[in-house]
Parts: sequence; C-alpha cells; structure tokens
Amino acid sequence: MEPMDIVGKSKEDASLPKATMTKIIKEMLPPDVRVARDTQDLLIECCVEFINLISSESNEVCNREEKRTIAPEHVLKALGVLGFGEYIEEVYAAYEQHKIETMDSLKGGKWSNGAEMTEEEAVAEQQRMFAEARARMNGGAVAPKQPDPDPSLES
Repeated sequence: MEPMDIVGKSKEDASLPKATMTKIIKEMLPPDVRVARDTQDLLIECCVEFINLISSESNEVCNREEKRTIAPEHVLKALGVLGFGEYIEEVYAAYEQHKIETMDSLKGGKWSNGAEMTEEEAVAEQQRMFAEARARMNGGAVAPKQPDPDPSLES
C-alpha cells in the first residue's frame, strides 16, 4: 500500500516544476558546470522530500500547540526540531521579505485605486474579463470596455 498524503495523492505524485527547479539549480552553480538530467531529477526529489519533512514536523508542532492551522512560527520551530536551526534566521528574513513584497503588490496592484469596488462592480468587471478571455480563446476581437452606466439615469 502506498503512503498517502492529506489530499489523497500518493507522495510519488508530488513534484516541483522542473523548469523552475532547473533554473534554480543552474543559478546556484558556476556557468561552466553542467548538471546531468538524472541529477536534476534527484535534486528535485530531494527538495520534495525536504518539503514533506518540514511540513510533517510543522504539523506535529501545530498539533502539540492544539492549533488547526500551520503558521510560519510552526515551520520555524520545525526547522529547529529537525536540526536545521542554522537556517531559521535566514528563513525568517525571507518570510519577512515575502510579507513586505506581498503587501506592496496588494497596495500597488492594478485593482488598487484608493477605493474598493462594490460587489456589483466586481461582478460586472469579472463578467467583462470572462468575455474578453472567451473572445481571445475563440480568436475573435475583444469588445471594448463598456462605460459604467450613470446611476442617475436609472428610474
């Protein structure tokens, strides 16, 4: 019987994007070093196994604290428990940087204009975007954005 993870897929089904992992591997090595394809596959498998290990221990830490959601603090504690304490500071710094970048992208994203959309505006925008996507998929022209109806004209 195969070991199963939480979502019901076998561990063998879990993987990381090969192109992304290959890029990371190549960036970490001098330009004159080549990596065999089977070595790349092995490194990817090691990364997946490491993620499984950290996730599992993070879950254990979470359960010991009687929490239901794994928080970043649980991951940091798991690193220490598993003997990766020397990486905690660097992982925490990366986490803090991620939070800053995420906040910046939310504040400066294309939907940020200082005012939030109403639910009706959001639905209308979503429908417009779906229509544009359908038109592109069907090879047709994209209909121009319709001006917002003037609420004062409604009876």
